[in-house]
Amino acid sequence: MNGQSLAIRVECYAGHRSAETLLRFHLGERKVEILDVVDRRLGPDHRYFKVKGDDGGTYIVRYHVPSDRWELTIFCAG
Repeated sequence: MNGQSLAIRVECYAGHRSAETLLRFHLGERKVEILDVVDRRLGPDHRYFKVKGDDGGTYIVRYHVPSDRWELTIFCAG
């Protein structure tokens, strides 16, 4: 990716701290099942998740809390 983020739709389990466990995300018509959440960083305005997809890719997705928006920020092909 070239410094831009892409809006995505994320399905997740939301516990007492919203967006606790990511299950899958949709990028247009493409669906990626999340096999593992490798790392997470939770801040006051953003939540970052490094995840492994069922396609072998590694992704960093970001949730912007104030706007309730999910974005794909980094992708590395498997």
